[in-house]
Amino acid sequence: MIERYTLPEMKEIWSEESKFKTWLAVEIYACEAQAERGLVPPEALREIKTRANFNIPRINEIEAVVNHDVIAFLTCVGEYVGEASKYIHLGLTSYDVVDTALSVRMKKAGEQILRRLQDLRAALIEKAQEHRYTLMMGRTHGVHAEPITFGLKMLLWAAEVERCSGRMQKAVDAISVGKLSGAVGTYATIDPGVEEYVCRRLGLRPARVSTQILQRDRHAEYLAAIAVIGSSLEKFAQEIRHLQRTEVLEAEEFFAKGQKGSSAMPHKRNPIVSERICGLARLLRGNALAAMENVALWHERDISHSSVERVIIPDSTIALDYMLYKTTEMIKNLLVYPERMAENLRRSHGLVFSQRVLLALIEKGLTREEAYALVQRNAMESWSKGRDFQDLLKADPEVTRNLPPGEIEKLFDYNYYLKNIDVIYRRFGL
Repeated sequence: MIERYTLPEMKEIWSEESKFKTWLAVEIYACEAQAERGLVPPEALREIKTRANFNIPRINEIEAVVNHDVIAFLTCVGEYVGEASKYIHLGLTSYDVVDTALSVRMKKAGEQILRRLQDLRAALIEKAQEHRYTLMMGRTHGVHAEPITFGLKMLLWAAEVERCSGRMQKAVDAISVGKLSGAVGTYATIDPGVEEYVCRRLGLRPARVSTQILQRDRHAEYLAAIAVIGSSLEKFAQEIRHLQRTEVLEAEEFFAKGQKGSSAMPHKRNPIVSERICGLARLLRGNALAAMENVALWHERDISHSSVERVIIPDSTIALDYMLYKTTEMIKNLLVYPERMAENLRRSHGLVFSQRVLLALIEKGLTREEAYALVQRNAMESWSKGRDFQDLLKADPEVTRNLPPGEIEKLFDYNYYLKNIDVIYRRFGL
């Protein structure tokens, strides 16, 4: 039975509790840095670090009156701290706290996604090893082309997951910045050293320049990376959906005992996880577009991005985390049918060897055009009449004049397509 997805890490990262804890960490670190500069008395700093706390219902109660989330938070914290609270938020603007804390949480979420990507790659590599030599039909335009192996398909996906990891790591690096530069980014009311101290304590870099906010191209890059990863997962899921079609049935999603596929048709075994992943990928792409719309703001800031980000950033990271988990479980538990793959290989009556015959005729001295015409003529008869391609070639005197039947038979060898598989695998250290 596949284990249920519980979402512990992402749920914690995007909880209200986590948000306010991170805000409070920014404020306390700023107080520590200000104390080093003699702007916060040592006894006041002790009071702040000892007594600072918050209560979410109380914050909500205050916000209902003041209509400003950061002021409501600071007022609540001040009720715990008392007189020393006048040193909290000294020289800061709201988004010094909000944006820096958001970067911390986005970094954590990105690191969780990177761990999920590692798990998916491991599952794909294991499946690739298992089916290194499992021959199946390669398809172009949905039509039989030449044989590949199922392991090679899994290896292809593993390589794509590696690229996804690279994109996500770059996006995490891009968002791992903070800013405590004051109202419009001039440091007029705060020493730049305070920003350096706070960012260091939080595992961030100070933005080289900011306005009242961090610039939203960073957030757009992050959401775009998520959308691309989602599109890759959709690609994998769509392939599984195709392979599970009744007419193909070379692989299918695990179907648990007691699971039901249809309220009307008891026989149904549907690729519901793959379909879910494909649907969620659309959501991620839509959210990425919204993030790009957030890049252009008025002058040194406006608030039009804020409401959007409260939805798209948590939703996108949570959705992708879930998609990665489900894709990994789907790959681990995927039902693979080599016998059906072999059966489907034979369904096109040997036409998959057409290129081998073409090249053999060219080696015998025919021009490419002459060889192509001979092979295609027989291939089209095999296609339209369902006759064996090899038999047709052996019965064609223009073909056998150049290729004796014995040589034709040797061309129809599926192992030919395995000869360089190990070369590809060695590129992955396998």
